[in-house]
Amino acid sequence: MSQQRGIRRVKEVSFQENSPTHKAGLLIEPGNWEESDPFLLMAEDYFQRGTFGMHPHRGIETVTYVIDGRLEHTDNKSQGGELYPGDVQWMTAGKGIIHAEEPALGDTVHSLQLWVNLPSDKKMTEPRYQDLQQNDMPVRYENGAEIRVFSGQSGTVSSDTKNHVPITMLDIKIETGNTFIQELPGSYNGFLYILEGEGMFGKEQTPGKKGQVLWLGEGGTETSSIEMRALETLKVVLYAGEPVREPVVARGPFVMNTEEEVKQAYRDYREGKFS
Repeated sequence: MSQQRGIRRVKEVSFQENSPTHKAGLLIEPGNWEESDPFLLMAEDYFQRGTFGMHPHRGIETVTYVIDGRLEHTDNKSQGGELYPGDVQWMTAGKGIIHAEEPALGDTVHSLQLWVNLPSDKKMTEPRYQDLQQNDMPVRYENGAEIRVFSGQSGTVSSDTKNHVPITMLDIKIETGNTFIQELPGSYNGFLYILEGEGMFGKEQTPGKKGQVLWLGEGGTETSSIEMRALETLKVVLYAGEPVREPVVARGPFVMNTEEEVKQAYRDYREGKFS
């Protein structure tokens, strides 16, 4: 029998204007590495063209979920592409990539971007992109709930998204009055973010509503589960993954295990070795 998880912390996301073209709120603030492991940071962004021009990354994966608008991406490794509302881009920076994420001309993009830590033996892996169109993702239907599986598994429905760190990412819709239970490995750390509606969550039936991050409690040693009950129609994204449990040294767009590795990343970037 799986261990029921509670909710250990609820956070209300607040926003600030970073520029005339960019408003953002932090769902996960950087620096609390052990608490959020394997996740490093997460932002909810409203932005226009010119906000996130060409910039480098090393040592991480970024997972970008487009809520609204059309997002164009270009980089120095692939042909680029476009994402529409409901789509996800899973970008592995690995040993180094230079890319840009730009709204289509005239659009304001509303998105969530999560940074996932890579373990030391994958920090210098080859970069790759996985553009995950919502209509191509497997879907589970369960008692008034619709669960789109972007990564990992829900019930018997699984995604073939490639992970260096085991991650479950689900887009969950639950109709009013219905309850949905998601099973997860007990070792996974994770959280829910409520995009729409309100409900009760976990074994203590913790209330949650739009704009709140709910961190999952301990899951035990084997299988665990988290219960979600919709007081009104709920739209929730769930992210959970296996902690990396390694030192984190983060400076700007580079996340490595030591100070020297970060300095080397800056040297490599300046010397054009990301091409």
